[in-house]
Amino acid sequence: MFTKIVDYMGKKKYFCCTLNNYNNNTMAKRFALIGLTLLAAATSSQVKAQGTNINGTSNSFVTTAVPFLRVSPDARAGAMGDAGIAVSPDANAQYWNVAKIPFTDKPYGVSATYTPWLKDLVPDIFLAYLSGYAKFGKEQEQAFSASMRYFSLGNIQWTNDIGNSLGTGMPREYSFDLGYSRKLSEYLSTGLSMRYIHSSLASGVSMSSTGSDIKPGNAFAADLGVFYSKSFEKDEDHVNTFNFGAVISNLGSKISYNLNRRDFLPQNLGIGVAYTSQFDAHNKITFALDLNKLLVPALQYTAQDTQISLINGIFKSFQTGDQLKQINASLGAEYWYQNTIAFRAGYFYEDKDNGDRQYITCGLGVRYNVFQLHASYLVPQGSGITRNPLSNTLRFTLMFEFDKMQDKVATTDDSEK
Repeated sequence: MFTKIVDYMGKKKYFCCTLNNYNNNTMAKRFALIGLTLLAAATSSQVKAQGTNINGTSNSFVTTAVPFLRVSPDARAGAMGDAGIAVSPDANAQYWNVAKIPFTDKPYGVSATYTPWLKDLVPDIFLAYLSGYAKFGKEQEQAFSASMRYFSLGNIQWTNDIGNSLGTGMPREYSFDLGYSRKLSEYLSTGLSMRYIHSSLASGVSMSSTGSDIKPGNAFAADLGVFYSKSFEKDEDHVNTFNFGAVISNLGSKISYNLNRRDFLPQNLGIGVAYTSQFDAHNKITFALDLNKLLVPALQYTAQDTQISLINGIFKSFQTGDQLKQINASLGAEYWYQNTIAFRAGYFYEDKDNGDRQYITCGLGVRYNVFQLHASYLVPQGSGITRNPLSNTLRFTLMFEFDKMQDKVATTDDSEK
């Protein structure tokens, strides 16, 4: 039995597998990458979220199924250390906090993001994201929004616990969202998103230890958010804006890949603040801070643990481990010149006992008319198991926000007069 340490989302996990002639070839790296994810499919290997790791020290970090739901699909916020809950809203607000959408400057918007994953190891693992919104109502105080997320793990060669080939597969996961949001007052809004999640990791593969086949997992979840935004205007060229946001995301059913166990979704509580200062007609800067905590208990994944209910699991998440160590912090800054070009930087921190992801980010953005292009870069840090999967990787977001349909309606009204 060969013990391999896996870096998935930058968190150090442990599992056991047998690989024939394990070396640095691409197939072995693929197998190592997906090893952790397949734990959600009830393989014979086990990840212990709270217990003793390979060095004999205690672990208290939390593991969940479908972790791709917590991978930032937004190059703008990605360049700000993944701080996006309370920054000014755009077409990617569907992911961060759907309640922000009624405060967007334009009544319509669409966005597409491409994120390579573990680019240094394999070329065809990626996350793709598409989102859009449309505001409506007498004062455009309401909005519908939608998004699709697709995570591909490329081609995988499956083997059993003694190294015999089980064929090949193309593991993939995706989700569809529909959201509704509205203003409750001039400064406050709320929103709700419903989500369908599909995870097909090793469909049809038979696990010898359990005697059952792995099937695709399906789940339903919801996001609920609130957003507060108020501006303090000294004059036309000097405006300061304070934003506050809070969101509970991925709150829903457990996901199962066979009859033996059901795993928690990455339920998360996020709180964010952002402050924007406009110096003059050409310059403004934003500082943002997000705090996130998974609403999932640290478990041993025994038969009893897998029976914990959704609500009970949320309460237990505040009872296991050091609570402060389970909070991740994202700190970011964004500077705009003439509302045309943006420079961004950020820092993400996670406690060493809760995964030990710590990295610096930076990025650029350009805006021309209805068109926006954003890019982010995660500065390489660490090596081996402490290296973040996005290290040395560029992420790109293409965005369009427009009000042409509104102009057409106005033109029609004027002609009738």
